[in-house]
Amino acid sequence: MTKINLSVALIVKNEEDRLPATLKAIHDIASEIIVVDCGSTDKTIEIAKNFNAKIYFHPWEGFAKQKNYLTQLCTCSWILFLDADEVITDKLREEIIKTISLNQDFGYAINRKVFYLGRILHYSWQKNYRLRLVKKDQSPKWIGSHVHEELTITQPTKKLRNHLIHFSYRNINDHFSRTVTYAKLSALDYYEQKKSSSIIKIIVKPLFSFFRSYFLKLGLLDGFPGLIASISSSFYTFLKYSILYELQNKSNAK
Repeated sequence: MTKINLSVALIVKNEEDRLPATLKAIHDIASEIIVVDCGSTDKTIEIAKNFNAKIYFHPWEGFAKQKNYLTQLCTCSWILFLDADEVITDKLREEIIKTISLNQDFGYAINRKVFYLGRILHYSWQKNYRLRLVKKDQSPKWIGSHVHEELTITQPTKKLRNHLIHFSYRNINDHFSRTVTYAKLSALDYYEQKKSSSIIKIIVKPLFSFFRSYFLKLGLLDGFPGLIASISSSFYTFLKYSILYELQNKSNAK
């Protein structure tokens, strides 16, 4: 297949189990694959080399700074940012090829559907559009602090019709371990932004989070994985506001 004027850009660390599928789905159309590693100890680098990726080492500075460093290394007119656990579908690949051939001055957001506990979720964690396909001359910049980094550009954006598959969690243990980590980081973000917590918020917000995920967003139609996803959303919210409450109390005690 003919290569297109596209850099595929990823940050990685110890992704030997998921990276092959990600690169296999895109390597035959991308002019270059740029991988920034921050200290993998498994076969991640070897796998990236097998797909002729350009590999760089950069010490971990946080998601936004790491991805801004990654952006500087891309040399093609278009950049597709992917995480190592994301795989583009055949339909999305064809849409990306067509979009780049049109060469319009837009950035493009892509919806991510999670593959979890053996199935693709069509309701839980939906819709989840992220700006991922941009032009290098649109001054792409990642912003964010401890978690939830976001890509920004100087031009308007559109949405692509087709989705990618997000292999976000290896299993329930991995899921909830990361939920704890992200809740801590989110609480720290909220604390630095002067947001507040309270006993009422610690009780009410997790309940509403479950209700919204399981009933309003129809997570119940995703079966057992949808139930676990809704419980995790509630648990994440509970932890975030509990940790924020703890940070507030420590600060007030000084």
